[in-house]
Amino acid sequence: MGIPTKKEIESALAERIGTERQKRFSESTVAVCGLGGLGSNIAIALARAGIGKLILADFDRVDISNLSRQQYKANQTGIFKTDALRENLREISPYTEIETHCVRLCEDNYSAILKNAGIICEAFDKAEEKSRLVNFVLEYMPEKIIISASGMAGLGSPDDIRTRRITRNFYLCGDGKSDMKDHALYAPRVALCAMHQALAVLRILDSPENAVPEIY
Repeated sequence: MGIPTKKEIESALAERIGTERQKRFSESTVAVCGLGGLGSNIAIALARAGIGKLILADFDRVDISNLSRQQYKANQTGIFKTDALRENLREISPYTEIETHCVRLCEDNYSAILKNAGIICEAFDKAEEKSRLVNFVLEYMPEKIIISASGMAGLGSPDDIRTRRITRNFYLCGDGKSDMKDHALYAPRVALCAMHQALAVLRILDSPENAVPEIY
């Protein structure tokens, strides 16, 4: 059996989640900043959910150490993550529009790369890069929503991973305490945090007034 048509995929999704919701998702653009354990999982979840366009940004290549928790394959080691993830997403969701930027994100290019995204998912490894992006978006792109992550390392309880609404347009996912400097990163817990971020995207898009609880 060949690849389903775009209409067939959209119809199947609409049958499960409703036509209006499917339309909102398909007309949305979401940026994923960093394509490691968080970002690669976020992107795949959003593509499966029917998000129409993904903006993917990362400067790194797939390393053998990434295979334990990131959505790449062994034969993709050495390839830029933007290219590898685009390849994997094409197999999963062939009609999702994908825009890639193989660069290190910084204050000089945030605006140009993220200008067309309604929601931005921060998925960096380093705390300083996380705070730099969040602070920039909140100050210079206040109309956009940013969903960040902090604390998903180790083998702690999955119930500690939460989503908190910090301000009207800023959400934070994770346990807020487990640091990768002190704990190893494991696929289930990293993916769990990534799914919190992806779910927050869908909940926000599903609620025109951003009526998302303070904590869930």
